[in-house]
Amino acid sequence: MNDSARIDKWLWAARIFKTRSIAAEACKNGRITIKGFNVKPSHTIKAGDVVSVRKPPITYSFEVLKPIEQRVGAKLINEIYNDVTAPEQYELLEMNRISGFVDRARGTGRPTKKDRRQIDAFTDSTSLGFFDSEQ
Repeated sequence: MNDSARIDKWLWAARIFKTRSIAAEACKNGRITIKGFNVKPSHTIKAGDVVSVRKPPITYSFEVLKPIEQRVGAKLINEIYNDVTAPEQYELLEMNRISGFVDRARGTGRPTKKDRRQIDAFTDSTSLGFFDSEQ
């Protein structure tokens, strides 16, 4: 077994990215860092390296346990890497998921029926009696 692997192949094999080309593109765009430095898709990693993957709005961190280049089943992921992402990052992700429907980007069109229900539920719970919901 190899003791090193290309970062783009490892990111794909560890199921962090769906395709190797997406992983390589993330490297080229500076979203993949090791020890604070951006890496190229051909960068080799070894066991013990900590890879940071920026997928907005958060940055995931993974400790490499096995540098592999062949994709494995989802059940074997625990043997490939250890997720060392800070808990604050997951809290940020949850807050973004909860508040995401309130701050709609300009030009995204009308809210869907599901969005409208979420907005109504949110405004009803935060209105504190200022609005009469029985109109």
